[in-house]
Order: sequence, then C-alpha cells, then structure tokens
Amino acid sequence: MPDNGLTIRKAWEFDLIFRTGFRAQGELVRLLFLRRTETQPPELEKTRAGYAVGKRQGKAHVRNRGKRVLREAFRRLSPWMLPGVIIVASLKDKALCTKANKIYYDMARVLKKNDLLKPSWPGAEWK
Repeated sequence: MPDNGLTIRKAWEFDLIFRTGFRAQGELVRLLFLRRTETQPPELEKTRAGYAVGKRQGKAHVRNRGKRVLREAFRRLSPWMLPGVIIVASLKDKALCTKANKIYYDMARVLKKNDLLKPSWPGAEWK
C-alpha cells in the first residue's frame, strides 16, 4: 500500500499521542487524538491517522482485518474531519468480529461527540 503521508508510521508519533493525546471511547472503538496548535507549521494541516490493534487481541489475520476496517472508516470520514488533527484509532476486543458499518457508525459518533467533524458533515451514511 503506498504511503500518502496521511498515515502515522513512526514510533515516536504513536508514543507522543499515547502520552499526551486526548482519549475518547465509543462502544466499539477507542480514539486518541491531538489537535493542531497555533504554533505548528502549516505543513501539519493535514488530518493524519494511525491504527493500533494489539497482539493480545488475536492472531495476525484478525488484527489485519481490524486495521483494514479502521482504515476504511477513517477514509470515509476524512473529508469531513477538521484539519490538523492526528488520531490513533484502536478497536475494543468485541469489535473484532463486528461488521464494518457498525464500527464506522461508532467512530463517527465518537468523532462528532468530540467536535472533530466539520459542521457541514452530512451525517453517517454507509452507502
């Protein structure tokens, strides 16, 4: 998969978000996020995301499916996310065997609750 610059890949970025980020939980997903500050350079305006599924949560094929589902949910929501937000998304254990659209709806609900979506967001629709 090509890196488009919107995915967090460096260990220090994950560490920064895990240490200093805000935490939000839904029924199926956990989000850690940092909002852009005024002192950050303009090249950090893009919304970026990382995906974390732990080894305790299942075998490799289960964890890969979890990351794919999180990536798809983020891809569908990213046009309406506020610029400059860095997010690390992870799944709760019960979400690993849940349908992708339910995870998408839960992620949308958590993002909306934490004011990370633009006011022009049309609402969660899976179509």
